[in-house]
This record gives sequence, structure tokens and C-alpha cells, in this order.
Amino acid sequence: MAFQIQLVTLKLFALVSLAMAAGNNSTASGHILLSCGESDQSIDDSGRTWDGDTFSKFALVLNSTASNQDSSLPSTVPWMSARIFTSNYTYSFPVSSSRMFLRLYFYPAAYENYNFSDAYFSVTTTNLVFLNEFNASQTAQAKNSAYLTLEFSVNISTGSLDLTFAPSAHQSGSYAFVNGIEIVPTPDIFTAADTRFVSGDNPAPFSLSPDTAFQTMYRLNIGGPSISPRDDSDFYRSWDIDRPYIFSDSRVDFYKDSNLTIEYTPKVPNYTAPVDVYVTARMMGPNAQMNLKTNLTWILPVDAGFSYLLRFHFCEIKYPITKVNQRTFFIYINNQTAQQQMDVILWSGGIGRTTYRDYVIVTTGSGQVDMWVALHPDLSSRPEFVDAILNGLEVFKLQNYGPNNLAGLNPPLPQKPDANPSGVGAVIGGVVGGFAVLLIVCFSICIICRRKKKIRKDYGNHTLTANPRHTDKPSYLTLPSNHCRHFSFAEVQIATNNFNQSFLLGKGGFGNVYLGSIDSGTKVAIKRCNPMSKQGVHEFHTEIEMLSKFRHRHLVSLIGYCQAKSEMILVYDYMAHGTLREHLYNTKSLPLLWQQRLEICIGAARGLHYLHTGSEQGIIHRDVKTTNILLDSKLVAKVSDFGLSKASPDIDNTHMSTAVKGTFGYLDPEYFRLQRLTKKSDVYSFGVVLFEILCARPVINTLLPEEQVSLRDWALFCRKEGVLEEIIDPRVKEEITPESFRKFAEIAEQCVADRSIDRPSMGDVLWNLELALQLQDSARYNSSCAAGASSRQIIEVHSNKPSTHSTISAAAQEDIFSAIIHPEGR
Repeated sequence: MAFQIQLVTLKLFALVSLAMAAGNNSTASGHILLSCGESDQSIDDSGRTWDGDTFSKFALVLNSTASNQDSSLPSTVPWMSARIFTSNYTYSFPVSSSRMFLRLYFYPAAYENYNFSDAYFSVTTTNLVFLNEFNASQTAQAKNSAYLTLEFSVNISTGSLDLTFAPSAHQSGSYAFVNGIEIVPTPDIFTAADTRFVSGDNPAPFSLSPDTAFQTMYRLNIGGPSISPRDDSDFYRSWDIDRPYIFSDSRVDFYKDSNLTIEYTPKVPNYTAPVDVYVTARMMGPNAQMNLKTNLTWILPVDAGFSYLLRFHFCEIKYPITKVNQRTFFIYINNQTAQQQMDVILWSGGIGRTTYRDYVIVTTGSGQVDMWVALHPDLSSRPEFVDAILNGLEVFKLQNYGPNNLAGLNPPLPQKPDANPSGVGAVIGGVVGGFAVLLIVCFSICIICRRKKKIRKDYGNHTLTANPRHTDKPSYLTLPSNHCRHFSFAEVQIATNNFNQSFLLGKGGFGNVYLGSIDSGTKVAIKRCNPMSKQGVHEFHTEIEMLSKFRHRHLVSLIGYCQAKSEMILVYDYMAHGTLREHLYNTKSLPLLWQQRLEICIGAARGLHYLHTGSEQGIIHRDVKTTNILLDSKLVAKVSDFGLSKASPDIDNTHMSTAVKGTFGYLDPEYFRLQRLTKKSDVYSFGVVLFEILCARPVINTLLPEEQVSLRDWALFCRKEGVLEEIIDPRVKEEITPESFRKFAEIAEQCVADRSIDRPSMGDVLWNLELALQLQDSARYNSSCAAGASSRQIIEVHSNKPSTHSTISAAAQEDIFSAIIHPEGR
């Protein structure tokens, strides 16, 4: 038998060699097309010629033709013929030493007396496993497809590619089969790229080994039609449409301007992707306010436990976007920041010019998990257009080393849809016997009641099941491992040097926070639950649930968690400048400038506004305070600590009855009195934060006279008396322009109104803070305004006496708002 296998291998090798000698154009170029089970050459529907593998005289190898032809097959060649193996069989292909695409074609149909569901097998080379216990039928059903093309990229240095098909030794009656094999030589299309490793919010350079093998998981023509192999003449790749994977259909797909020509740049050779990938794209749409609330998102199921390389293809193809900083955006992969300030014009060099970016990310867990790819506008550089764009996306699985493996598990079969409750009456009508009817009715009622107990709500890019009874009982959720990384306790110990006190960053209600280091140097903040803390498993799970389902520039990024050995540990992106409070008082840190304080307020307001409105229902933070607003290395504000957060009612003026939780001094008095929680409770707390930022003192200070103990009460008293300027932080008093100060104080006062109905929404707060910043900028650069405005002028503006300064007209405010949406020159 071994002799027979060797003979078959040698004969096939000779076949391919003779074809090369004969001058077959396809094979002579190194491109091999093998239609398995065919004895002669055949031509597919795209005009490509396939050779047959004619050696079928041995008992272990069978030629067969599919018993039926599915209407979705793109061609009869190579799909309708197959080579079936009942024991191990090796193809040996003479190839040049280079990187190449290997494509395997499978049509799981009935062949002779073989049941396609019994075909469990592996496909390997000398040192790499492509497939293991693979079942083509199950995989095709999971993909809702009648056929499969699996594509791999391997680097061959031996001059021969030996491909072994082996039926499973663990499944009775197993066999292996293949319909077609294609080999396409390629240049080095991976390791020459500038690749970044995504971990937390600090991507780092990543070097790919030239010997790394890949499997193509997705190749999508974003916003455009599918591209067939014949239209990708370099490597005969297939590019699929992205619509089955996009999270929302309310996204705009568009074609390039008619007078624009696509130009490949020196760093992007024309074989990177066909031109048809770059002539179409998808963006978020023209509504800037809506774009800020959502992401442009794709959901891609992948095999867990592997690293993935994602290649994003970009090309600006619509006027008037021709200059740098007209459109910038974030790239998120699995809720981690891959790229900030992605500016296609900056990277490509101009409109109509192509570029791409490569990122590597690790997935954990088992089986299949969802990979989330999301784009979101980045306003940090104040672009003209609040939007994002993508032209093409490729996702490649990287081999695992030791053993060298690319094989994932067979995907689970699609679940059959539940019975339609509306059809219960018809079913019952056909049941004989009153007892049977009673059982069915009872069972149906139970099912319907269970369904009604759950209300699915959309949170930005994810879904969360909420209980409409709004209790504070913990929801012991099963976390999606690809959204939130699971750390072992040993990993956390190593990251913190066994919780060394020299690594301690601070202490909070949940526990101590330590500086840690993971993934060869990435800094993280590690929060370890104190067993004596009043916060516990509910807050722990709520924090993970919220942050694993949200991603926003102004929300702190959760990298992962550890729940082992009675430990509850959270791992966050490291915030280099700590908490906002550390920069206001009782600190050695340099004081924040007024401009910086305004920008921090705006950032925090954006984060809260996203929580409140980024989904149909929204989230109430419930513990807004300056220690829960963190600052990164660029002083960008990020809202943190979601342990007390709750899903809010659908309508802004409705409430939920819940136990009062929060921090004294920031607590909404209406919520405290009536135990009625609304989004306006967050607005109240944020108003206290605004006064804390303005005055740089604790919100509660019992060492002061009674009337001054509460900052909120004291600030309102001073404002009423016209002396609010007297309690401003003296370090910034001279910086504040009169108009900016007036607007800031006005919105802070509105936020802390006694009644929630009198408070603005967080969207209104954000608008007014943006206006305060614009007023500060305008006054600074407007020569008609006195740059050195005295504190006395500020007093006049904010006293109850008639002001000598004219207020801004409605038209002027409208102009300023327009500048906020399209802040050219800022």
C-alpha cells in the first residue's frame, strides 16, 4: 500500500512536470489548476483551463461525479467532479521557492454511495496542519452556502508542496474528498507591510515571520459588488460583498466621482487589490450628530484561539475631501483601539490614491467567536467632516506555532428558528385529546412569558438583555471572550510583580489599582477587588458587561478581566495622567489651564452623552465624579467605573425605582428623596463636577463654615449674590473670558437644578460647553476683545447687575454651532 501511494505521488509529480515542459501557460508561470477526479483538461466559466488528475486505478482513490448540481455553483468545473480518499493520500506539486496561495475547492454533495456528512478528514503538509477533523458539509451549512473555497497562503522553500488528505481515525466510515486544488505564486504580500499589534489602546509595531502561514477568512469589497477571480487577474482572488456582515443597513455605499482616476502609490503596488475595490466605499452618512452616537461596524465570525491580521484598504473617492484633516476617524478591532486619527488623505497623499493599514489582534476562547470591526469619527483634530470611510477589508488567520496549525473547529450548525407563537392556535386545533391540548397551551404560555421577560436593547454596536423590572440583582453573564480578554491569575501576578506596593496607582471603592505590564511592555491599569469592599460581584459583572459592549473615545477601555481563586480583577488601558481630581486640588501636579479644563469637560460630556443616547434605551452611569474621569497621555478625558451603571427607561423623562447608590456630594437630591433614577441624575452629578473644575475644591468640605460645606450650595449662593468669581480657582481666573465664563456658569447652574425636569439633557450640556470653548477661542483671537480682561469685567458679566457687555445674538450662536460641526482652521 505504501508503495502504491508513493507511485501515485511520483506519477502526479511527473504529470505536472510534463505539463510545464509542454509549455502550458498557466503551469509554466507556476499557476496550477487541478480539477480532481477529471481525466482531461476542462475549462471553467471564467475561461480558465484546469488539468485533470488522471490516476484513479488504485482502490484507495476513487473518481466520482456529484449526483446533483446546486444552482448556486459558479461553474461545473471543478465543482462537479471529486477525488475521494478512503485512506491517506499525498499530492506532490513541483513549485518554485516562494510564497503562494493554496486554494482547496469543496462541494459537499452525494458521491456514489458516500454520505457527505461522513467526510471528516485532515489536510496537512510536512510541517503544517491546514484542516483537522474537517467536515465540509457542516462548514458549508454554517456559511449558508452549497460549496466552499478555502484559501491559504504559505511560503515554500523546498521546491515541492506535499499535500496529504487523511480520513479521520475517530469517525466511523470517514473519508476525505476534494474537488479542486489551485496554487498561485505571489510576491511577499504580508511581511513587507507596516504592521501594528493591537492591545488595549496602544498598538505597537509587529514583525511577521516570513515563514508564517495564513488562512483567508474574509476578503470584502466594502460598499461594492462581489469581484470574481477573473476580475482579479494577478492572484485570482474572490472579493465578497460586505452587506451580510455589516451591523446596520443605514450606512451609505457609494461609487467614485466620474472624473476621478484611481492611482496606485509606490507603497501600494497594483496587485495589493484590484482597482474595483477602491472605486467603491462605505461611509456613515451626512448626519454628523448621528455619526457621533454610533459606529460603522462589521461583525465577522472567526475561530477563537488564533491571531488575525486585518488589512484595511482605503481611498478617498469623493470631492470635496482632498486635503488633510477633512475626515479623521478611529479604527477599533474587538473594542480595542487599532488607530487614532486615521486620515486617508494623509496616508495616501491625495484623493484617488490608494493606501492600506495592517493590524494584528489575538482572539481567545474556543469554537467560533465574533470579531467586531468598527470605525468612529475622531474629533480630536477637529476635522471638517464627522464621518469614516472604508473601501476594502481582508482578514487572515495566522498559524499557531508548536504545533504549526491553522485548523479551527467545525462551526456549529445554524439553529432552527423557534416556532411562531402566532401559530399555536393552529397547532392546538390539530391535537386530539383535551389533556394534550392543555399541555401544549401551558407550554406555549410559558415560552411566551419567558420571552416577554427579556427585552433586547441595542447598545451602540452590541446587544444586551435587560430585565424590565430593574432590580439590582447581579446578572451572572457569560462574557463573549472575543470582546473581553480573560487573564489568568498568574498572568495578573506577573504583570504587577505580585501586586507590589511600588506599582500601586491608587485606591477606590472597588479596591486597589496597580500599574501593570502585559504583552511585552504594554502598560495597563489593574484594579483588584478588596474583599472588604461594599462593591462586589454585581459591580464587577456590570463593569465588564458595559465596557465589553461599548467603545468610544471618551469611555475608558477595558482590556480584560480575571475571575479565579476568589479574585475579581479588571484590566484597563493605562491612563498616564490619572484622575481629573488629581489635577484640581491637593496635588503637586501642574494646574490645568482653563482651555484644558474646557476640553476635558467636553470630552467627559461626550462620553456621557454617548452612554445616554448611543442606543435605543441608553445607560445611566450613576456615579459621575472627578475621580471617575481619567486623563490619558494627551489629557483626553475618559469616563470610567461603570460598576453602578444601569440601563435607563426608553423615554428621557421617565424613571426607574431603584436603591440609591452613588457618591455623597454628587448625588441627585431628587433621586435621593424619591429613589427615582433618570438620565438627569447623571446631569446633576456632572453639574457638580463643572463647579468642582471651576473652583478647584472638594465638593464636600466639613472643615469650612456650614454654608460652605457643600460646593454646589455655596456656588449657587455666590452666583445668586453676584460674587461667583470670588470662589473661582485663582490659578485660572485671569484666563477666563467673560462670555466663556458666563456660559460655563450658566450651564453648571442648570445642571444642578433641584428638579430633574428643569435640568438640560446631556446633549444640551455638550452643546453649551462647546459654545463656551468657542467663545473662549473667539475672544482670544478677536482683537476687538480685550485680551487682558480684568477679573472686575468678569464680575460685571456674572453679577445680577446690568452688564456692560452685549450678549451674543441668536444668529451669532448659530454661526458658532456651525463652526463646531465644521471647525475649519481649528
